[in-house]
Formats: sequence, C-alpha cells, structure tokens
Amino acid sequence: MRLGMPDHSWALALWLTCLLLSSPGLALDVAQFDREFSRLLAGDRVPGGAYAIVEGDRILTAAGHGVRSIAGRDPVTSETVFRIASVSKPFAAHLTAILVNEGVLSWSEPVRQSVPEFQLADSSHSNALQLQHLIGQSVGVVPNAYDNLLDASQPLDQILPQFARVQPLCRPGECYTYQNVLFSLVEPVIEAATGQQYDELLTERVFTPLAMDDSSVGLDAFRAAGNRAVAHVRASRHLPWMPASSNANYYRVAPAAGVNSSARDLAHWLIAQMGHRPAVIDTEQLTELTESRVRTTRELRRRGWRDLLTDAHYGLGWRVYQLGNETIYLHSGWVRGFVAEVAYSRQRQIGLVVLLNAETRALNEITTTFWRAVLASGVQASAPIVAEAESVPASDSASDSSAGGVR
Repeated sequence: MRLGMPDHSWALALWLTCLLLSSPGLALDVAQFDREFSRLLAGDRVPGGAYAIVEGDRILTAAGHGVRSIAGRDPVTSETVFRIASVSKPFAAHLTAILVNEGVLSWSEPVRQSVPEFQLADSSHSNALQLQHLIGQSVGVVPNAYDNLLDASQPLDQILPQFARVQPLCRPGECYTYQNVLFSLVEPVIEAATGQQYDELLTERVFTPLAMDDSSVGLDAFRAAGNRAVAHVRASRHLPWMPASSNANYYRVAPAAGVNSSARDLAHWLIAQMGHRPAVIDTEQLTELTESRVRTTRELRRRGWRDLLTDAHYGLGWRVYQLGNETIYLHSGWVRGFVAEVAYSRQRQIGLVVLLNAETRALNEITTTFWRAVLASGVQASAPIVAEAESVPASDSASDSSAGGVR
C-alpha cells in the first residue's frame, strides 16, 4: 500500500519519471501528459483547467481541458482567462523591482511617505514600515488582517482606518505575517512615485513587452474577456460543483489578487522569471526577489508538500521552497471558485503553470507529482534556446467548499 498520494498521482509520477530519466532534456510526450492531467481533473470532477510547462527559453506545451463553465460547452484552452488570485503578488514584486532598478522607488521606501494617513496602534511601527515589508510579507501584524472585511464587500477606504487598532506581533521584517489588505498598499506607493495608475503601469512594463495579450487587471477586464473561465464552488466534497459569480472584493486589492491571465501568458512570464527576458527583468532583480527573507514554518505542513520540503521562506513576492539541495520558487493563488499555481526551478530551468476553475485539492496533486518526478530524475534542462519554440498541444479537449479568501 502506498501512503501519501492517490493511486492516479503515483501513476502520473511514474510515467513522468520514466520519461525524464530517458531524456537528455525534458522531452515530454505531450499527448500522454495531456491525458494524465485530464485524469487528475476528472478524479475530483473539476470542470476545467489549463497548464503550461516551460523549459529554458521555450514553452514545451500549453493546453486546456474541460469546460469554462459546467453550465455550458465552451472548452478551456491555453488562452482561457482565469483569475489567478495571489499569483498577482509576484507580478507586483516584478513591477516594483523594475522601478527600484530605475531609481524611481527604493525597497526601503517608507510606506507612510506615500500613504501618510495609514496608522497602526504603535506609531513607531507604522513609521518603520517599508515597501520591502509589504512585498516580503513581513509587516509584523496578525496574518490576513481584515480579510474578513474584504469578504464582506467593504471598500478599502473603510477597512484601512481599522488598522489604527492593530498591535504589532514583531518588528517589520522580523517575522512572516501574510497579508492581502496591507499588501495592496503597494498600489498607492507605486502610483505616488510614478504618477501612473497601477494597472496601466503593469500592462505597459510587464504584459505588453512579454506579449501577454490575455492578461489584465480588474473585474471589468475579466468580464470583458471572451474566452473566460467561470468560478465553481461546492458545499461539500460529496456534492457537484456549481457555477459562481465573481465579485469585486479581492479585485480591490489589485497588487495582492487583481490579475487575470491565461496559462500561455503565464508561461511567457515564467520564462522571464527564469532569466530569459533581461530587457523586461534582469538577473540581478530576479535574484533579489527570490532571496530568502523570512521563514514560513507553516508551509512545511502544506498538504502534498510535507515530505518534500526541508525548509521554506518568503522572498519578495515569491515563496522559496527548499527540497534538500534543490530550490523551487513558487506562488499559489486561491479566490472564490479558482485556484492557481506557478513554480520554477532556476537550477533546472523548468517551470510549471496550473490554472483550475474550482477550489480543488487536485492542484496540489498535479504540482507535487510534477516536481517529484522532475527532482527524482536527476536531469538538468538543456541549454537555453535563443528562439522560443512552442509545441502544439495534443488537444484542447472539452471533457468542489466555497471560501471567500485569497491566498
């Protein structure tokens, strides 16, 4: 009896390992991977999902499965737009790194310099708070502070004054305290420094130069996308998924959870994160973003990852997972009806994107089996390819408890 992984996950892991061991690069059998991905979704009756795998400077494959909505027949493709929830955070870090490199901002920028009205119960703590603490999830107050008010559809101008009653847990930069509302203060800091709107700047400096044509910020842009996935929720694992509407709640904290994107667009962006688009973000900036800053002990107990992780930290907008001698840079996202994850190994030059239109544990099964296989293979990716190649997916075939938070 195998412990810790469902039988179908072991099947995928075995298949991937065999392929990786037999290949000098990462020459995946795209059609077979496509079928296995579909089987994992079917195991939890997930309506639809998309994935992309990148190696060095190329997209090995990007494909979709299932349907955008369980109430319709439109298929998910690699260009289908999903809410990516907290995967928005490394985008905020990316944009900030560009502005820091240009001298427009500093990581040590005092938050109250741009947002003077912001106040915590301890004024010395408020004054010590810097931009790097927002993006590095080390503000030092109770985690997920006032997310419940976002869930209750309260606007930010009513939520932020509540922080004047919040006492610190530690000094800024000393401990990990994950935030959404406070992370959103990145937006006014950037806008004060540049004189431009956050969404416009992200489009100009990141989406456009990386040809991320499906990507956008905000609820209106999400609703305007023709090829758009629908959120799905369920009351228990024994009940079917049901379509759910997307509201503005977490779009109000755009740097934390406001980006919409497709698997193919995120593949282009992940290639940049692996160092192959220096005109958009250079190696020095990437190294700074992924430097371990605060330890994230709770991550060591994450479902599916427990027996893989030997240490875990948060950098600047990225989680830093240590798996023995290997390092993976990763961020997950979860908002009502959607889950997402992006991850890459700089050492092996391999990355994975997964987007699903339901709040399902299948996300962890897909991602951990992939990384188990890659790390078990002992294979390094081939040398970077100058001209990007994109493989053709085998098919874009049509073929579960609701929570309002974002992670």
